[in-house]
Amino acid sequence: MLIAVVLVLIVAGSVAFHLLSPWWWTPIASNWDYIDDTLVITFWITGAVFAAVVLFMAYCVWKFRHRPGHKAEFDPENKRLELWLTGVTAVGVAAMLVPGLFVWKQFVTVPDDATELEVFGQQWNWAYRLPGADGVLGTADAEWVNGENPLGVNPHDRFGKDDLIIEGGEVYLPVGKPVKLLLRSIDVLHNFYVPEFRAKMDMVPGMVTYIWLTPTRTGAFEVLCAEYCGTAHPFMRGYVSVVEEEEYQEWLQEQLTFEEYASDAQGKETTRVAQRQ
Repeated sequence: MLIAVVLVLIVAGSVAFHLLSPWWWTPIASNWDYIDDTLVITFWITGAVFAAVVLFMAYCVWKFRHRPGHKAEFDPENKRLELWLTGVTAVGVAAMLVPGLFVWKQFVTVPDDATELEVFGQQWNWAYRLPGADGVLGTADAEWVNGENPLGVNPHDRFGKDDLIIEGGEVYLPVGKPVKLLLRSIDVLHNFYVPEFRAKMDMVPGMVTYIWLTPTRTGAFEVLCAEYCGTAHPFMRGYVSVVEEEEYQEWLQEQLTFEEYASDAQGKETTRVAQRQ
């Protein structure tokens, strides 16, 4: 009886913890409330199965406890029960998977009017690149990465000369405008993750992965690396500031183009060499 009571208390305590504890997600700040919905569906289904299984165990412990004069029966086959369990399991798994397939299709289908933003991860900081006045990102590759060109922008690509280079870990996005994030890394695995956006993706050296989203409310949201990337992994943080269009355009005007950035870096290097001499 004690075991049966403990099992019932486990179910009751789990439900109470789920409903009363402050474990719920932070308020969403993008269009991906669909991801929250699919997670809630999964929690309800798995929670119901958990409660049913544990309560059934408690019932069996109580019902088939040892009592004088009762003899245990061995009944290994019950086709009716097996069919019911198979059918209910199939329905439950389908109910968890099907919504996710629809959401995944939306997740990988980028709107035609989405602005491109390149996110560059490197132990242990973030940098970004935006298209310049021509609206086109220039090509980039790890072979071009150096002290004067930390993002590896192709210096021979005319489309890259006016690209905007953003260092320091903070980037601005306009509210209500879709953006496609092109994710790059040149050293180890990273993962670009903003909890309020509900979207994340691994950054794999040698590949360009992507996610897209539409920010839905203004504010400053912390960027985290969600893939262990070395000793300073917990400190690989930054901020995405979602602002109104006017403020966003003002911020863009303050950023250096790749051509200006490279020229400035070359000037600093020349000065350092002269000072050493």
